[in-house]
Amino acid sequence: MAHARQARAEIVSALRSAGCVYAEKEAQLLDEAASTRTELERLVARRVAGEPLEHVLGWVFFHGRRIAVRPGVFVPRRRTEYLVDCTIDLAGPGAVIVDMCCGCGAVGAVLVTAVHPCEVYAADIDPVAVDCARLNLPADRVFAGDLCTALPEGLRGRIDVLVANAPYVPSAAIGSMPREARCNEPRLALDGGLDGLDIHRRLVTDAVRWLAAAGSLLVESAAVQAPAVETLMARAGLHAITRHSEELDATVVIGTR
Repeated sequence: MAHARQARAEIVSALRSAGCVYAEKEAQLLDEAASTRTELERLVARRVAGEPLEHVLGWVFFHGRRIAVRPGVFVPRRRTEYLVDCTIDLAGPGAVIVDMCCGCGAVGAVLVTAVHPCEVYAADIDPVAVDCARLNLPADRVFAGDLCTALPEGLRGRIDVLVANAPYVPSAAIGSMPREARCNEPRLALDGGLDGLDIHRRLVTDAVRWLAAAGSLLVESAAVQAPAVETLMARAGLHAITRHSEELDATVVIGTR
């Protein structure tokens, strides 16, 4: 028992030295994930080297459930739970929902059970993300490709809610992101171009051709970007509003046909 306590103390110390704020909790999670002492040492070494905890564990806790996530895939942030909440508010029974720029498919995976019954589809341009999303959603409903071009033609005009946590960090701000994000998550999942809205411009144009009558497009953005996103949606013929969560420091812009 004394040896076990000493080993845990050494792990906590190593994690703290690496800048892990919640070192004791992380040590517990890593210990639970490892089946042998050797494996535990390997997991701790990965975390100390700066790999995101979620990549090391193989899952992220999101909106009350564990979602599989692999190295090289964007880790969904807690603020994106507000995007899910806004979608649940809009999506009625039988809704056809698309999780666009899905990453590991966390948003879609939660909506499958939160909106019942419903049809949930997902798409991402990154094949690594698509493979990961297929761990969390039915594989035949996750598509690889560039925005709506990835979707089967049969969904055109049928989508009640198209939800997207598209990249919205301005290119110049990538360097100021936490090291574990900028060094371990794909740049294409972070970089939104000069003003952070390159993908949003294309997505709004796509969405109006795929949404059902009275369908809605929901996108996460920074609060400072929301007026510009509203303008993009209004120019495309959508009625746009912005919702904000102080608790999660999250902003969602909603455009409805």
